[in-house]
Amino acid sequence: MNYRIRKIKKSDNPYLANIIRDCFIELNAPKTGTVYSDPTTDKLFELFDSKEKSFCLVAESAHGEILGLCGIYATEGLEPNYGELVKFYLKPECRGQGIGKKLMSDCLDKAKEIGYDFVYIETQEVFAVAIKLYEKLDFKYLASSLGNSGHHNCKIWMLKELQ
Repeated sequence: MNYRIRKIKKSDNPYLANIIRDCFIELNAPKTGTVYSDPTTDKLFELFDSKEKSFCLVAESAHGEILGLCGIYATEGLEPNYGELVKFYLKPECRGQGIGKKLMSDCLDKAKEIGYDFVYIETQEVFAVAIKLYEKLDFKYLASSLGNSGHHNCKIWMLKELQ
C-alpha cells in the first residue's frame, strides 16, 4: 500500500478519534480510564500543538485516507528527558503491512532528535499485537507506571532507552 507519514493537521481530528475508538470497540478494551473516554481524543491536533516537545504523526494513503497515527507526548510527571509514546492506532486493514512499525520508528527517531533519552508506554493486554512490536523494538517492562497520564486502566508499562 502506498502511504506517507506526515504531521497531524486540525482537519484530521474526527478521523483520528474514530480510528482510536474503533480499535477499543474491536478489541473490547475498557473504555473508562483510557484514551477512549479522554476528552482530548476529539482534539488531538490541539493537544499536541499546545504542548512543547510533543508531536503526532499520521499515516495517510496516496488517496488521502487516514490509516493510523502515533505520537510522543510530554506527559505531566515524567522526567524532562522522558517522552510518552501515545495514540498508536491503525485501521484493522492496515495492520501487518509495516505501516505501524514505520510510524513508531519515525516517532522514536524524532523523539531522540528533540532531546528525549527515554520513551515510555502505557498499554493494556488486549493490544497484544502492539505489545509484540514494542518488545521487538527493545522496550522493557516496568513494575509500575510513570508520570500522570490519567489512564488508570492501563496495566502494562514499558520503557525504551533511545540510543
